[in-house]
Amino acid sequence: MVQLHSVSDRTQVLETMIGLTRLSYLQRAIIAGHGGTELYHRLRRRGFMRVTTISTSRSPRRQHAVGLIADRGSIALDKALTDISPFLSASATIAVLIEADESSSGLDIRAKLQQLGFQIEAGVRCQQGLVLSACRQGLSRMERAA
Repeated sequence: MVQLHSVSDRTQVLETMIGLTRLSYLQRAIIAGHGGTELYHRLRRRGFMRVTTISTSRSPRRQHAVGLIADRGSIALDKALTDISPFLSASATIAVLIEADESSSGLDIRAKLQQLGFQIEAGVRCQQGLVLSACRQGLSRMERAA
């Protein structure tokens, strides 16, 4: 399980994810990864009532505007991206925490995001690692063309 280091580090990661995805109280968000439960509880305490995890989501697929992922290692992040992708809308935004000791997996995550139709918009360094933000645009156009 991903253990976010200190309260200030956890708050910094959460603030960064909210800022990069522009998550609002009205948007549906879905969370994946071993660190997802902690993110879920922190968001709920802050008033984000439309957040869920992959295991508890009752919404139909492609209904979530924002995805958040906190996991360890490129294989786990790759699986979390694959798991969360069907739940995200055609114009969704996603934020992925790549922990400092896993920084070499950044290229793998970038390739996986592109494969799933996301384009990286920003990356912000935090005490705990790197938070990448990516936006999915034109997925419906890609699906029609295929």
